[in-house]
Amino acid sequence: MAGANVLLMVTGGIAAYKSCMLTRLLVQAGFSVRVAMTASAQRFVAPLTFEVLSGHPVATDLWGEGGSDALDHIAWAHWADVVVVAPATANLLAKSACGIADDIVTTLLVAYPGPLVLAPAMNDNMWRHPATQANLATLRRRHVVICEPGDGFLACGTEAVGRVAEPEEILATVFEAMRRQQPVEEGEAATPGLTGQQPVAAAAPGDRGEAAAAASAWAGQSVVVTAGPTWEAIDPVRYIANRSTGVFGYALAAEAASLGAEVTLVTGPTHLQPPPGVNLVERVESAAEMATAVGAALAAGADWLFMSAAVADFTPARFETGKLKKESVGTSWNLEMTRSVDILLDVVNPDYHRPLQVVGFALETEDLIRRATEKMRAKGMDFIVANDPTAPDSAFGDKLHKVTLIGPEGVLWEGGPATKRELARELFPRLAAAVRPGGAGA
Repeated sequence: MAGANVLLMVTGGIAAYKSCMLTRLLVQAGFSVRVAMTASAQRFVAPLTFEVLSGHPVATDLWGEGGSDALDHIAWAHWADVVVVAPATANLLAKSACGIADDIVTTLLVAYPGPLVLAPAMNDNMWRHPATQANLATLRRRHVVICEPGDGFLACGTEAVGRVAEPEEILATVFEAMRRQQPVEEGEAATPGLTGQQPVAAAAPGDRGEAAAAASAWAGQSVVVTAGPTWEAIDPVRYIANRSTGVFGYALAAEAASLGAEVTLVTGPTHLQPPPGVNLVERVESAAEMATAVGAALAAGADWLFMSAAVADFTPARFETGKLKKESVGTSWNLEMTRSVDILLDVVNPDYHRPLQVVGFALETEDLIRRATEKMRAKGMDFIVANDPTAPDSAFGDKLHKVTLIGPEGVLWEGGPATKRELARELFPRLAAAVRPGGAGA
């Protein structure tokens, strides 16, 4: 990638100062960098700063004034190998989603056909606004890469989601976007940058054509993901739970949405915020509530079901309407339990068949492959993702982890140690490849 051309676009947010460091990092990494700025961005950082850091004039307007050329929006769009917008304001996201071209930055975006990375930055209310989330969903369906904002101190004085990703993270995302860039197939029309980027797929097995096919396979698919634990109530203040955090399920939902799928997330109790781009979030507590929500989501139509939630196997036989007193229980407590509903066996298998693809998850602490395979066959799954959180390089929560993907023919892939979001990125193209005719799971 040494010598590749990066066009950095800076829009009007206080986070524009971080783009100065990003420019330096890109240059140090061996990229040739040019910068374009909106008028609002120039109120935060002077164009001269980026000119010195990049070694190139800065495009600031469409009219050939200042350091710009009147045709920069065409020439620079042809020159760039990858475009990065950092920070990307809510205004920029809206214009990008709609294809509006009213300044040098948005006109360059319309003229540019290649891989695009956006690093949003804004107030948390602006980030959560339905219009912003709808715009992000549109951009993800076009395979635009979103470098997700972080959770931290914002210029408005609050601590919340909306803080632009750090320059080092954006740099890593640029490398990844270029690594995954796919050529347009012969006879297929190239599409302008704001109406459909060239596919930017997650890492996939096989050659580049296979990776591109894996990326496009998820666009428009209806995906249901379950996540987190369930809480089985004993009385109004006590419940039985497990150690599931929901991190992997939320990572799966986020990755599916980023690939253009229509995602429904059915989540047990967690501290996590719903991933951007997810169409519907159903919050439940008990295994029975999760079973009802999954049944409703499948009845509405689904192509894939990812059963990553850690659903309780047992639930208290009786719910006490008042808080149990230790005096009434005595010095020991025998709690009567009954089997919870088995969602895969009792809800999915009797009513839903092909073309629904079912991906289950198995947490085992011994004899991982054999037990997971038996579970997959017993419950009629198409695939199962097996993991042992007690094994070396694995853990509960948002830490490095290892997984094994198993299909009808046996082990298809072993991933990690990696973060659960990274594992999700690798999982989706492998599943897409497995269900294609002639694929590993065909």
